[in-house]
Amino acid sequence: MKLTEQVVRGLRVAKLFKENTDRINNVDFSPTGDALISSSEDDQIVIYDCEKGTQKRTVNSKKYGVDLVHFTHAKNTAIHASTKIDDTIRYLSLHDNKYIRYFPGHTKKVVTLSMSPIDDMFLSGSLDKTLRLWDLRSPNCQGLMHLSSRPVAAFDPEGLIFAAGVNSESVKLYDLRSFDKGPFASFRVPQEKNFEWTGLKFSPDGKTILLSTNGGVIRLVDAFHGNPTHSLTGHLNDKKLALEASFSPDSQFVFSGSTDGKVHSWNAETGQRICAYSTDHTGPVQCVQFNPKYMMMATGCSNMAFWLPSPEDCA
Repeated sequence: MKLTEQVVRGLRVAKLFKENTDRINNVDFSPTGDALISSSEDDQIVIYDCEKGTQKRTVNSKKYGVDLVHFTHAKNTAIHASTKIDDTIRYLSLHDNKYIRYFPGHTKKVVTLSMSPIDDMFLSGSLDKTLRLWDLRSPNCQGLMHLSSRPVAAFDPEGLIFAAGVNSESVKLYDLRSFDKGPFASFRVPQEKNFEWTGLKFSPDGKTILLSTNGGVIRLVDAFHGNPTHSLTGHLNDKKLALEASFSPDSQFVFSGSTDGKVHSWNAETGQRICAYSTDHTGPVQCVQFNPKYMMMATGCSNMAFWLPSPEDCA
């Protein structure tokens, strides 16, 4: 089934989970698309089966708290940032709920975490204004970069370069093999004064960089030349939250939540808003991701919603 504007308009909440008692702060699909993991402010990690539309397991992280949970490439492991005790990143075996390794170094809250799409490397950025490169096999930081402000960062789909957004005004591209030499490209993005970048993502085809903000605008930028292509607006962010925005797997559409519990979609090529969906979300929708392999989307406030195309679009 191909994703078209008609199919996007017809997306509906097929399943709503109400297991969490507090805000879901991150969701991540497994690379194969058959599982989804979420972390939340109530210190729970919940794993869902995407094929069955069921909740598989809950793992508690009462001691350290949990944020920014991500699957690694191994089936039953994840990394996550901590919200209590310290700002160490933790590598967790999900099937027996034991920590495999700790990654200490950050001295303030970790606000960005990105797993390499091809190997065991991952990136972390913190309010301590550093960006660190890690390898799951070693507790030692593989590379350290000092920045002038809170960083946002992500790997490109090939896993060969990464982008860092600095000071909510410039995007710098680094080659992983020589990132200590500094960026090989840097471009400024004209930015409104009253909000900050809170997230950065590459489109799955690698051609576009998405910059989400704590205001009512999402910026799309050409990944090769740095030219801003579209400003996506129409969603509400009156609480200055870090609302996640995400691409569809074909890079054609962008989805975002809003502070009034709605979810919005745009055409990434034209910048036109397609739809605002009413939902069963009771609070701001801060997590929105599209499954990389299946025709489904997940959105989270303190409830988790699984979205599917309406039946007439599947006929």
